[in-house]
Amino acid sequence: MASPAYQRLLAPFLENAASRPATLEIDLLRSWMRTPTSPGTATLQPVDAGGVPAEWVCSPGADPDLRLLYLHGGGYISGSAATYRSLTSRLSAASGCAVLAADYRLGPEHPFPAALDDAVAAYRWMRAQSPHKPHPAAASFIAGDSAGGGLTLATLVALRDGGAAMPQAAVAISAYTDLAHTGASVITRADADPINRPAWLSTYAANYLGHTDPRHPLASPLYASLKGLPPLLIQAGDAEILRDDSARFAERARAAGVEVTLEIWPEMIHVWHVHEPEFPEARDAIHRIGTFIRSHCAPNP
Repeated sequence: MASPAYQRLLAPFLENAASRPATLEIDLLRSWMRTPTSPGTATLQPVDAGGVPAEWVCSPGADPDLRLLYLHGGGYISGSAATYRSLTSRLSAASGCAVLAADYRLGPEHPFPAALDDAVAAYRWMRAQSPHKPHPAAASFIAGDSAGGGLTLATLVALRDGGAAMPQAAVAISAYTDLAHTGASVITRADADPINRPAWLSTYAANYLGHTDPRHPLASPLYASLKGLPPLLIQAGDAEILRDDSARFAERARAAGVEVTLEIWPEMIHVWHVHEPEFPEARDAIHRIGTFIRSHCAPNP
């Protein structure tokens, strides 16, 4: 049973679910995801991360030699580092890492593979550059949510295929891994999900993909060869239409020999983490991410 605090937070989402538009306008989504959130006590430092606008988010005590690239959600067509400052600051505190939040290019203005190219460039830059000076990372990680979760996994595939040094581990939250939308939960969780409508997925995919096949392995990492990826923590809520994007990816990754921790959180909505500290499940999920990252802080190869 979800906590009473979660139930109170969920109530207005459920009440408003019926009024969500049947089709999603990009400008409307962007307006929803435009407001910056507070980084709390974390410091912010805007940077050019290998040609990608980004910002360092460092909570007190974060180790600048432990670095986490964060890729925000928003369906590949909205969202920003500023929108996610509350979450990235809490991830910095939980993991002990300096977090580099990247403002990768968005569709439809910049279709696939622009976001992927930016994520790879930002990761390569992060490994070589601390928040203070050029200095190799002692350990590096990638994390992201929703579209950013899918982008995290696609970035791992691209880095592996390009022969680049891999991160020690990666974290995918409510990941969007299948732009062909073949997961059963797109239908079976449609009434339970107060955040996304199944019809909206086609808006995300069409405006990100352009003319690219939705099963392209670097756009939909569910269809990629997954052998050789680093350890993964995958978290998803049971009350979200993208639940099976995480479950099926985890199954395929395990079959390829990847170390995977899959957590399907009962009753949780899409990216419930952003509501920390409003209810304990969000706090606990972020704590588990921090513990996972800290457990993989062996030096970079």
